[in-house]
Amino acid sequence: MSLPNKEDIQPFINQIRTWYNTDDTGFKTFFDAAVENVKPIPEGIDESVKKDWQGATIDTLCAFFEEWYEWLPGVPEGLDYIQKFSWLYYKNEYGLAFVTKGKGYEMTKQFVDLRGDYLDSTDSTDLIDQWINELGGADAVCSEFSCPAPGTAHQGFTNFNEFFARELNTESKSRPITAPDDDSVVVAPADSVINMIVDDLTLETKIAVKTVFLNVKELLNNSSYADRFLGGTAVSCILMPDTYHYYHAPVSGKVVESNEDVAGEYFGINNFPGLLNDDNVGYGYSYSVFEHFRRGYLVIETANYGCVGMIPVGLNTIASVIFEEAFKNITDSTNGVEVKKGDRIGCFKYGGSLNILLFEKDHFPSLNIMQGQQIGLLMGESESEVKLTRTRLNRFLNRIAYLAK
Repeated sequence: MSLPNKEDIQPFINQIRTWYNTDDTGFKTFFDAAVENVKPIPEGIDESVKKDWQGATIDTLCAFFEEWYEWLPGVPEGLDYIQKFSWLYYKNEYGLAFVTKGKGYEMTKQFVDLRGDYLDSTDSTDLIDQWINELGGADAVCSEFSCPAPGTAHQGFTNFNEFFARELNTESKSRPITAPDDDSVVVAPADSVINMIVDDLTLETKIAVKTVFLNVKELLNNSSYADRFLGGTAVSCILMPDTYHYYHAPVSGKVVESNEDVAGEYFGINNFPGLLNDDNVGYGYSYSVFEHFRRGYLVIETANYGCVGMIPVGLNTIASVIFEEAFKNITDSTNGVEVKKGDRIGCFKYGGSLNILLFEKDHFPSLNIMQGQQIGLLMGESESEVKLTRTRLNRFLNRIAYLAK
């Protein structure tokens, strides 16, 4: 397997050493304060995702980034290094300041770019074969997804991110659109775990609803359309690394405003294990952190049900929110773009990510599921006595992906 070239990360390593040695814009001060205030890792955390940052030095940080850069994730380990890094700022305001401000923020941005460059390169093709095998083999993958050249090397994909953002095989009909001609039916925008997070939105005040917070104006980058969602509902749709990573229109209408690139942070979820929450991803979590992450947004004006907002958020090493050309930057509502429910809006490249959907007041009071559709999974007595492994968690997430249909 072609591993990332160690030499490619050395300029980055040399740079953060220089920032530390010169305390450039407080880089050393912030990092030392982060380390001094590292919190103990809670009991019960899997050893494979632990990283003790207590007493860490700049040598520790540099060695960690070098190790992370050379690491090639399999399907079940996709979030491991994100979790290891997160212990530096776990419930640690000094750690959060380090990774979201000044040179610390620039450090995370540059590292994400370096990882992305490798995953965009032909050197990453062997990783494609590993993922295909772990996802059930070429026949299984190419029956559901569009492979450029089935039966050839890497099934025709030229780099890992091309495989990661693979398109659906239209002949497989594996993602049928529910009630395509019924505008009252909202469909899931992506393969995701669905959580209702706020049912009485405010525009600027961060109000708590079962410990969940949200600020609509910040999410929509101060768009004038934010006012439309006063008193409305927000729903989160969380994707995991091994799922289909295109996102689609949840409703039909006209896209009256969009922005593919709202600049923001790359790391800084202060309780990443809390977001994963074993087999109940995102439940009861404060989503206010995502108001500051790298994201895009669009607003769809429906014929009879008000506006629907959609905010794709790129998390941690992903950070790539890529819209289809037609939806990249719409600023004139009079020249809005028509969209049909299920139309492809864009994609994420490698990593975990989420979409947040916004609905106007009284237009989306609940998640409605038709009789006979899956609402969850049961576990036997023996299973309930042990924690889900990450592999089983990923399988679980795949199986509950379409609760909203």
